[in-house]
Amino acid sequence: MNEQEFLEQVRASEGLRGAVLRGIEVDRGAKTCVFELVTDRPHSRADEEAAAAAAAAAAPAPFRTGVRLIKLVADEQLVRNKIKSFLAATRSAASACIAAEDIEVSLGDPVRFTLGVDAQERSFFEKDEDLLPSIERMLSHNFCNRFEGAYKEKEKPREEIEEEEEMPVAEQNEPRTFKAENFSAIDEADAPRIATYIADCNFASSSLTVCGTITYVQERTTQKGRRYLRFAITDTTGTLGFSYFPKKKTEEKIMALKPGDSILCNGSNEVYNGSLGYTARCINRGSLPQGFVPERRKSRPVPPHYTRVFPERITDYNQLNLFEQGTLPKDLVQNTFVVFDLETTGLNTSPASGRMDSITEIGAVKIEGGEIRERFSTLVDPERKLDAEVVKLTGITDEMLKGAPKIGEVIPDFYKFCDGCLLVAHNAPFDSKFIRYYGEADGYMFDHKVYDTVSIAQSFLYLSNYKLNTLADHYGIVFNHHRAADDALATAKIFIEMIKAKKCLPNT
Repeated sequence: MNEQEFLEQVRASEGLRGAVLRGIEVDRGAKTCVFELVTDRPHSRADEEAAAAAAAAAAPAPFRTGVRLIKLVADEQLVRNKIKSFLAATRSAASACIAAEDIEVSLGDPVRFTLGVDAQERSFFEKDEDLLPSIERMLSHNFCNRFEGAYKEKEKPREEIEEEEEMPVAEQNEPRTFKAENFSAIDEADAPRIATYIADCNFASSSLTVCGTITYVQERTTQKGRRYLRFAITDTTGTLGFSYFPKKKTEEKIMALKPGDSILCNGSNEVYNGSLGYTARCINRGSLPQGFVPERRKSRPVPPHYTRVFPERITDYNQLNLFEQGTLPKDLVQNTFVVFDLETTGLNTSPASGRMDSITEIGAVKIEGGEIRERFSTLVDPERKLDAEVVKLTGITDEMLKGAPKIGEVIPDFYKFCDGCLLVAHNAPFDSKFIRYYGEADGYMFDHKVYDTVSIAQSFLYLSNYKLNTLADHYGIVFNHHRAADDALATAKIFIEMIKAKKCLPNT
């Protein structure tokens, strides 16, 4: 029985005709669950018995059920207090702007409420398109009324405030370097030998040295017939692609280089059409230090407050099927997970392969105690025009992205949302490369442990393929594919079901 069927059975009783389900308290150890119903009518003993019967039908054995009936009618003060508490819990920046006296409530059908904002605040509030709808949903969940919200112009006195100091960037955000070993001259005997980590080569420089193992090399010819080589090298922290025109006196040695050889390159990192491109001026032999282990790069501290994207507490009543599972695996209950999904302008996850694609949407949910409790969702301005194929696939248009925050404004909030959590994604290597690349650009190191629902599914499910919609069909999950928030929620439900089946996290 789903939530709608449960409420239809409950509302068949006269005293519960407008009842809403506020929540379900579950004690898995005692195998009990209590359904909390809110009603705006006097209820009789018969109403209580009918609600108890509906609850018993909704929670399969061996769970014992109970019902808590609360008669609650909206009044101005209760609604005002609920709105203020909701803003404080979910949108700290908005809460700081709205005092109790800024909230006006007018009883009726629907109950109307207004948030008083001044001219300086209005644009900030209107950018959060889900603010008023989320308050309306919260109030409808707590009262047996319909609600409608709006903003109202209100002049507010302004106090002088002290400017906050800028958050310090960790000193280790400077590019990391190492001294190359086994140097052997090809182009220049006096070439620099201090190489920058490829992962840190995200800045323009007229003299940048890199060192790594060749993973790809191909001879090519310009339109004018001049020979050159296209290289890709890795130092285990990242991969860098570049072109190189051999010098006549060393051409034979350069052309003899092959995959598996280690080289030391000096050149420039310059901006072309909005993206960095590396040009090698000289190539010599050189290798990573023996036993090279990349120095871990420290992250900027977790921001103290959310500033652009404010997580929202959610209740997924479809999680009623948790009753059927008894005690959840310890790994699922004792860890907190952020399940995330991205929509992007394309599939290029590495600047070494050309211009890095951009993120257009981040969707994530947080799993606490084995249940989905919180949501993080935002569109992101990619600062470029979308291809027609991307629009067709995701439904996201250039018009929808107007006014959306840029990735540099979103990353600090997402880093805060992920603090102390394990990460989960479907085809995790793809999404992780994007979030790490754009996180590192702002000094936020997303070095969390990441679980991939594709590899988990492949370890014990025998399906025709392991696409997200295939796994969703396997578990009976319906969702709107190719939108980040919906994909993240579906992935979270799939992850919960798989860990319940496996009894533990992979490699634990």
